[in-house]
Amino acid sequence: MKYGFIARHRSVWPTRTMCRVLAVSHSGFYEWMDRAPSQRSQDDARLTRLIRESFELSDRTYGSPRVWHDLRALGETCGMNRVIRLMHLAKLQARHKRRRLPGDTGSRLENHIAPNHLQRDFEASGPNQKWVADFTYIWTAEGWLYAAAVMDLYSRRIVGWSMSDTMQAKMVSDALLMALWRRGKPSSLMHHSDQGSQGGFNWSSQHLQPGGVYGATRRMDEAIDRERRDALSGGSFASARSRAPVLGTDCNRDHQ
Repeated sequence: MKYGFIARHRSVWPTRTMCRVLAVSHSGFYEWMDRAPSQRSQDDARLTRLIRESFELSDRTYGSPRVWHDLRALGETCGMNRVIRLMHLAKLQARHKRRRLPGDTGSRLENHIAPNHLQRDFEASGPNQKWVADFTYIWTAEGWLYAAAVMDLYSRRIVGWSMSDTMQAKMVSDALLMALWRRGKPSSLMHHSDQGSQGGFNWSSQHLQPGGVYGATRRMDEAIDRERRDALSGGSFASARSRAPVLGTDCNRDHQ
């Protein structure tokens, strides 16, 4: 250990001074320098190269546990403590990768916003009278997962849902289509949600007219009864649009 310290700091302090302070022989140090590297040192050098490769491939985000798992996958049998030591000696410190929240995907056309027919009346006297829609996003090991749901205000049951790995308005309309399929296309129904990024979507005539469904949208800054309205996240809403079929284009959410 003393000889190793002297070898690493020869460019900082004189060798003879370090040998004298550490009480080791000057000639012994040079004999040690002339010896071939030990098997342990050679193994450490090889492992350090593998550790550095794993670390760089992770965009410098892997800590010792994940690097150790990579080494195990390569057939190496070193222990976790050895990986920690070698990463410390190589000054490999993981940096935390921030999760970027999903952003908006388009531009909403204000003149297409449907009126708010619900008017904060979240009570229903029977099923299939008032539905509210919501969508949220969840972080997973493979990235963001987006989920949309439609809830019947009478029973508080989720009657339709959809999931996707991309934030597109089709996910929201798929949840509504499932609800219509499961409930048999109700003859008179209000479908309500915020004019969020995927909520304030437009409808398309390519799909079948879903009976008497009519939609309503609201601005995000209206303080409404979130506990009743939010089907999933307590956050943003997905919105159906006027008396028409299912959606066409994506739109932006107001972040307020």
